[in-house]
Amino acid sequence: ASPGEKADNTFDSQVVQYEPAHQGSINTVTNLSPDLCVSGGTDQAVVVYDWKQGRMCQSFQGHNREVTKVVCYPGSTWIFSASRDKTVLMWDLNQGDEPIQEFCGHELVVNGLAISPEGRKLCTGSRDNWMCLWDIESAKCEQRHNISRNLVTHVCWVPGSSSVVQTSEDKTIRVWDSRAWQVTNTFPAKQYIQTHCDVSPNGNYLVSSSNGFGGQGCEATLWDLRQPGCKVVEYRGHLQTTACCMFLPMPPSGTAWVATSSHDGSVKIWDQNTAG
Repeated sequence: ASPGEKADNTFDSQVVQYEPAHQGSINTVTNLSPDLCVSGGTDQAVVVYDWKQGRMCQSFQGHNREVTKVVCYPGSTWIFSASRDKTVLMWDLNQGDEPIQEFCGHELVVNGLAISPEGRKLCTGSRDNWMCLWDIESAKCEQRHNISRNLVTHVCWVPGSSSVVQTSEDKTIRVWDSRAWQVTNTFPAKQYIQTHCDVSPNGNYLVSSSNGFGGQGCEATLWDLRQPGCKVVEYRGHLQTTACCMFLPMPPSGTAWVATSSHDGSVKIWDQNTAG
């Protein structure tokens, strides 16, 4: 390798640590732009951070219990945060430090949060068994559906689609039609609680992650959304609960990758198709 290549490789392997952005543990992180990430934590704050320069851009204070999820609408400055205080707040990085919208109606912690592809609707899911669909502009709840024991852990909107996918503590994965607000498919129940899910950019695949301990459970699973309930491959190797899973951007090589993080303190990168 040339000196330039060596330098690049060395840079890629470096870990840079900045001053803490939160006063407690961080529960959730997403990206607002290539330079800015957004995080929510046990300190009840939503923080926008410039990870390249190592500086905090904004700290939003509005929740009165810990923040469970944050999501951003691509190409905008909109930020949505869910909390154990049973609410979802909407923020705009360019409109001060107060929430610009509040979504109230759940009876327990809100764990699921997803924005429709066109940016007009918001889907929320909670441990209260309710899945709700909101109009973002008015903050009005337009649709509600309660399913017994459906303690929602995560929600994803399928890109370019009217479908919403959610995971649950009842170990199942459900696909919803956002137009009728009805479940169109329920996947075969896994052995353990499903903690998180993500949908591939082309909308064809879903990856979900499992609770577990001592290497039992702890897997992530790739599903084919074109054949609901069709399991493609499992990613096994974590020793404790796999808390998060996601599809990584497709690299120039063309190999698709999946990333998982676990309570065992590790992050693993997998070949999407072979689980290698």
